[in-house]
Amino acid sequence: MSDTALFSLDGEDVPFEPGETLLQAARRAGRYIPHLCWHPAFAPHGSCRICTVKAGGRMVAACTTKAAPGLEVESATEELNAQRKTLLQMLFVEGNHFCPSCEKSGNCLLQATAYQMGMEGPHFEEFYPARRVDASHPDLLLDLNRCILCELCVRATREIDGKNVFAIAGHGIATHLVVNSESGLLSDTDMALTDRAASICPVGVILPKRRGFVIPIGQRRYDEGTAADADRQEAS
Repeated sequence: MSDTALFSLDGEDVPFEPGETLLQAARRAGRYIPHLCWHPAFAPHGSCRICTVKAGGRMVAACTTKAAPGLEVESATEELNAQRKTLLQMLFVEGNHFCPSCEKSGNCLLQATAYQMGMEGPHFEEFYPARRVDASHPDLLLDLNRCILCELCVRATREIDGKNVFAIAGHGIATHLVVNSESGLLSDTDMALTDRAASICPVGVILPKRRGFVIPIGQRRYDEGTAADADRQEAS
């Protein structure tokens, strides 16, 4: 064990393997660092910044920063959790995230992370952006009001499904998810219910039709524990 490479996370040693990021190593060791856009199936993206930690005195994204021997990392501090809470509050007002009416409630990573960070309300004024709902596909519903721009569906449709159904367009506050078809409708793509992109959304943007509330409220992934609990279970 003396040859095992270690870094410190909130005062506790975490072993890591060559090439692992802080988030990967922490997760493998059963340590939770909040995240939204990171997924084990893809290369780190670093867009949501929820996983921001202080490493060696600098603010960095845990999903993109490589672990190094002796590195001192802070994550579960009041300062960092307050920053995460503010980011979450901003995400909630940038779209329609009224959880009681959403089929993804209880299975939503955004909702679960907000609970984990003690978010009690949106805090900021609602944007109410004009984003459409696309119900044209026979098997899938696309509600762009809930998109958090994590790009997981974009990466899944490109890297796993090989279809390039989704892309991100625009800049700044106008950045949005688009469907790669001449009409802009999901029905005019070759996306299927069985595609990985159809099930990877961490919020309620892409939903299967005719399957609402198959898993009752109270028995869903995050109903039975916190975001940290579910993350540790998935990693083990």
